[in-house]
Amino acid sequence: MEEGAHAATIVLRDGVIILGAALFFVTLFRRLGLGATLGYLVAGALIGADGLGLVHGGDAILGIAEIGIVLLLFLVGLELHPSRLWRLKRDIFGLGTAQVVVSGLALSALVYFAADFSLAASLAIGLPLALSSTAQVLPSLRSDGSINTPSGERAFSILLLQDLSIVPLITIIAAMSRAPADPGTPPGWQLGLYTVAAIVGLVLAGRYIINPVFRLVGRISERELFVVAGLFTVLASAAVMEALHLSTALGAFIAGVMLADSPYRHELEIDIDPFRSILLGLFFIAVGMMLDLDAIAIQPFFVLGMALALIAVKASILFGIARAFGVPPRRALKLGLLLSQGGEFAFVLFAQAQDALLIAPEAASLFSAIVTLSMASTPFLMKFNDWFDRKTSREDASHLDGPEKSETTQAIVVGYGRFGQTVAQMLMARGVSITLIDIKPSQIELAGDFGMKVYYGDGTRLDLLRAAGAGDAESILFCIDGGGLNAKKLKPILEAFPQAAVFVRAFDRRQVMALSGADLAGVYREVFETAVCMGREALVHLGVTEDEAKRIEREYRQRDATRLESQSETGDLHSLKETMFLPDRALPDEKEPG
Repeated sequence: MEEGAHAATIVLRDGVIILGAALFFVTLFRRLGLGATLGYLVAGALIGADGLGLVHGGDAILGIAEIGIVLLLFLVGLELHPSRLWRLKRDIFGLGTAQVVVSGLALSALVYFAADFSLAASLAIGLPLALSSTAQVLPSLRSDGSINTPSGERAFSILLLQDLSIVPLITIIAAMSRAPADPGTPPGWQLGLYTVAAIVGLVLAGRYIINPVFRLVGRISERELFVVAGLFTVLASAAVMEALHLSTALGAFIAGVMLADSPYRHELEIDIDPFRSILLGLFFIAVGMMLDLDAIAIQPFFVLGMALALIAVKASILFGIARAFGVPPRRALKLGLLLSQGGEFAFVLFAQAQDALLIAPEAASLFSAIVTLSMASTPFLMKFNDWFDRKTSREDASHLDGPEKSETTQAIVVGYGRFGQTVAQMLMARGVSITLIDIKPSQIELAGDFGMKVYYGDGTRLDLLRAAGAGDAESILFCIDGGGLNAKKLKPILEAFPQAAVFVRAFDRRQVMALSGADLAGVYREVFETAVCMGREALVHLGVTEDEAKRIEREYRQRDATRLESQSETGDLHSLKETMFLPDRALPDEKEPG
């Protein structure tokens, strides 16, 4: 009894220390613009055994906190309809495979020459270093909505392939093992069969068991039961994969995909996300606690040099591979920097390599420290990328006026290209006072030739809008080219300027889907109305009557609106594609009345 009370006291004390350290450092690093992950890592390193020694048992905490990665992959799966996942197959198996293979071999060569290890030991260390941090990158992609952009989908595709590659990496390490074979560990070919069988089994379970269970729970309308059912689904799928010696995160991801078209998808996400946030934070605290500061102190230059080399090699290789796959240079650079760190699965594979007698415990500890330092560098690399973007876009803008020099006006038009010019012309035709903002110096100078005063700046920034007088404006009109704006990015603007009606130009259907749920006065696809107008006029020119052309227009608009609504709800661009007109699927003639 006394031992139980003592254990409870220790858990309570450790919990207070962990939460207190997390609260302080995450708040600090958030204020510094460096993100929560770095705060968690620093908090863990400070309170861990090699720091102040306030909390021990980092391994045990890590084992529990890894459930956070499982929950994360489940939530990502909820956002990916199976048809959308199928469309990513080129990025998953092409871009992802190329990254793992090329980076793994390059890093193995680096370890071989820099650390003077054997070939087997170099492969056992270099191949795991090719993996990136799913726990660090995916929350970032989900938080700003960029997981739904082409760049975000590429990053996710690579991370998913890395997760799938764990099985062959385990097989490679086992094949090189110098230790006696463990009879409880299946051979590589058997793990491959287990993977296929588990995926098929989870797909069938999702269709014939999980979805019916959630329909039953939904009819009961008990939220607590819904949370229990959600957590049970995640943990059960992960437990099946764990029993088969496979990736638990992969099992949770498949379960999420199977529920992506469920009507309970949004409620599941809301209920499970808080658990994911807490456990992921605990995971990074545990990683920080396990950081071997003694190993760093003994060989500080080697550890720092290898961490920098790891980042440079992975970023360079991924940049080159992305360019080979047709990714524009800036996006390829961002992708390379985003995935340049080592990942949490490296810890697992290092432990396996140690058990296989391929590397010494000191080497596993040393390279684990290198991985942790590389993870800590990611916020700084993203800051550098943002700075580089701003520098290259502002190199000709030093002499331009910012919107803080504008007068208070009724409307603010952000983006003065071909779309914004038309909108501004119509407002000025009625005498509406407007402030024009654009981020392209060449566009601003061209507008000046026609007597228009356009102010320079990024009109999506809250501070810049406030300086432009958005607090008193009646309307804010975003006429920006491209599909960068989404509901999450607009949320702080809508909250800061509730008096202003916000209108948004949408580049395509994907952006309309990304804007779904935002309280906007209007969303306008940039070529929709002109395309419909041209189609209607072409029909008349081809001999169709005016009334029939208008009927076809009405039917198309109705089908398009229904399809767009379904696409926004499911996140699947191919949703209701059967309602599209095709050469063999024309609109039937209108029946005569009577």
